Amino acid sequence: MLTNNIYQEERIPTQFERFWKSFRTNNLAMFGLWCLGFIVFVTLTSPWLAPHAPQMQTGELLLPPSWNPAGTVEYFLGTDDLGRDILSRLIIGSQLTFGAAVLITAIATFIGCLIGILAGMTKGLLSSTLNHLLDTVMSIPSLLLAIIFVAFLGFGEFNILLAICLALIPRFIRSVYLAVHTEVEKDYIMAARLDGANDFYLLWNSILPNILTIIAAEVTLALSIAILDITALGFLGLGAQAPSTEWGAILGDSVELIYLAPWTVTLPGLAIMFTVVAVNLVGEGVRRALNAGIE
Repeated sequence: MLTNNIYQEERIPTQFERFWKSFRTNNLAMFGLWCLGFIVFVTLTSPWLAPHAPQMQTGELLLPPSWNPAGTVEYFLGTDDLGRDILSRLIIGSQLTFGAAVLITAIATFIGCLIGILAGMTKGLLSSTLNHLLDTVMSIPSLLLAIIFVAFLGFGEFNILLAICLALIPRFIRSVYLAVHTEVEKDYIMAARLDGANDFYLLWNSILPNILTIIAAEVTLALSIAILDITALGFLGLGAQAPSTEWGAILGDSVELIYLAPWTVTLPGLAIMFTVVAVNLVGEGVRRALNAGIE
């Protein structure tokens, strides 16, 4: 059959298609993505998924989980010392732990990346001062920094979210500042400037694509830190207060029952660990997929 097409034209995949092809070949990353999708689904639909009201006292005190011979399917994960359903409290608490962590991580990412990019694109006294100041701030652990902010702002759920957000911002500023500053010094940026490219064009088309791996790694780490800091402050009694369904507060309320009713402590701890592991698996998969075209 005659054809006018002499040369077979090859279709070039888009950048997202190359990323997704590399990401889905990583089995651990795909497992983490499915787990993270399940956590997101539970967080978004928690008011409808919870079988009981989280604060409802059923009268069944310290009922073991359903797989225990003394347990019942109605209270699948058992009850606490006040007769409240643990499964319902964990489902509702995902909003206060995972949902709040995602929110403050998004805010810290936007503010930190914006300041880091502006600082990295500039030179002089301001850039040097910011660099040394951030070195000092980064030497303080994020949890300790959050506790310092809580000491000034006061206790409460909103205050700890604000404190953790303020503690995460310097991480993004520092990482993005160093990444942008390193890229600006490279030869291809100098060649583009000589061709007449302005700063916005260089930032959008040359610098940002090359620092996506660093931003992805920082977002993953920041989300894990946010989850752990929220639960740690709740466990210490500095954040969410009883009878809150925040996972750290549940741990803090039940820690004295660890020998009498160990499921009241281990189940919230497993929920925290499962969420952090899923986030880290997805983050590592994203980092490797973004690096696939570079390495």
